Amino acid sequence: MTEQLLRVMNFCVSRDGIACGPGEDQSLEEPFGLPRPERLFSWAGATASWPNRTDPGGSRGLDDYFTRDFPRNIGAEIMGRNKFGPQRGPWQDHDWQGWWGDEPPFRTPVFVMTHHSRPSFTLSDTTFHFVEGDPKTVLEQAKEAAQGQDVRLGGGVTTVRQFLDADLVDTLHVAVAPVELGSGLRLWDSPDELEDRFNHEAVPSASGVVHHLYWRR
Repeated sequence: MTEQLLRVMNFCVSRDGIACGPGEDQSLEEPFGLPRPERLFSWAGATASWPNRTDPGGSRGLDDYFTRDFPRNIGAEIMGRNKFGPQRGPWQDHDWQGWWGDEPPFRTPVFVMTHHSRPSFTLSDTTFHFVEGDPKTVLEQAKEAAQGQDVRLGGGVTTVRQFLDADLVDTLHVAVAPVELGSGLRLWDSPDELEDRFNHEAVPSASGVVHHLYWRR
């Protein structure tokens, strides 16, 4: 049986390593807590394979490859609570069901890490489970639900750092946009700081994004 991997895919940061604003800046209107967050991920939206594209065309090449590859062999997703929504503390509003409307893009079981219980629910072909536990325990649950496929670690940045610190990430793809944000939640100070545990290649794209690829040594 092929080993199941924990994969970070298409994770977008600025040139100074910032992925989102501080938690207190997050809101229903600003899921990333940043001004003009599209500066980080516009490269994906410009591709021919962007799933929300409504007009023909779009770019091909390296950016399109990563956009197209995003769902491949993924059987479950893990995310932190802040990626699911802006609420803090005990869940006050069970009518809030995430940023994605009635058709979430995941199409797999999604495990939302939280210290506050909430019943699971299903939207279309995505089921959200709200789980408490350390990264290793949550990963074990996600791998079981993935039924032999890989697990995607979707973020946010604090959650990705937790799993990196626990040495549970097998592959990591970070897209570095050619902008600097100055302040916010940072994935790293330098992309080289993971090289003690990962092989690392940096591949520039015609869009100006640099794709950093890491795989476990």
